[in-house]
Amino acid sequence: MATDLAPPPTRAASKSGRRRQKVGLRAAFGRYRWLYLMLLPGVVYFALFKYLPMYGVTIAFQDFLPFLGYSGSPWVGFKHFEELFAGPDFGRLMFNTLFLALLHIVIVFPAPIVVALLLNELRINILKRSVQSLVYIPHFLSWTIVASLTYVLFAADFGVLSGWLRDILGDTSKIDYMAQEDWFRPLIILQQVWKQTGWGTIIYLAALAGVDPQLYEAARMDGAGRFKQLWHVTLPAIRPTVVVMAILASGNLLDSGFEQIWLMTTSLNRSVADVFDTYVYYTGITQGAISYSTAVGLFKGVAGVILIFGSNWLAKRLGQRGLF
Repeated sequence: MATDLAPPPTRAASKSGRRRQKVGLRAAFGRYRWLYLMLLPGVVYFALFKYLPMYGVTIAFQDFLPFLGYSGSPWVGFKHFEELFAGPDFGRLMFNTLFLALLHIVIVFPAPIVVALLLNELRINILKRSVQSLVYIPHFLSWTIVASLTYVLFAADFGVLSGWLRDILGDTSKIDYMAQEDWFRPLIILQQVWKQTGWGTIIYLAALAGVDPQLYEAARMDGAGRFKQLWHVTLPAIRPTVVVMAILASGNLLDSGFEQIWLMTTSLNRSVADVFDTYVYYTGITQGAISYSTAVGLFKGVAGVILIFGSNWLAKRLGQRGLF
């Protein structure tokens, strides 16, 4: 009886296929050799400073002693992870980190999208470029400068904005915004919005520049106003970019930013300011618990990888193009 099943490839055919594949790779490398040469510094950088140091995470499973080294330090398995999860600090660290991450998702992440949409509606090019430049500038300031400006604005004794708030509210008492726990998270989010919005706007403006103008013409012919054009043309056009940025941001949900948090932390607001990044510094550097702090950092990194893969899977399940 006839069958539609093709016979299995012979050994000679498989060797011929591999040979053609090698020839194709050599031809592609020869054709694009300058592009591969330009890629080489980035590959070397990631190999030396990103992947090679990953061998150091083995000390999370050891009682690491510097004079014994990696090979001589005793192995303890998951001892440090058990101490982390069962310790009194884990719940507070997780809550503080996730609460800041939630505020970042709700406030900081949509801010560049809103600014890009507003700038896209401007028709005066000089005004548009001026606003873009003013919004970009804070990105190039270090967190040290941002924290110093925040102190100058909100200090209890001589803060400019704190003085204005006292005059407006008619309150003669001095409120130390920099030290109170209730004001720590609002100040952190305000700093992130001010510093990061302009840089994120570049990506969405680039996506908006790729929208076909004929779509807007067709929408206007159908009687769509500016808001309906925004809702039915602009937002669907940049949706893939928003999804990709959301997937990338999901990997940093537990990464609250060490420098910013550390500069804004005081002895009075530490209960709400402690996150995993600063906790790794305090336990590893100031207390010398190298293996324990490495376990904390490894937990945060593994959680970030899981969040990236999970958000990418969810995006594909919802019918969007994932990151990979």
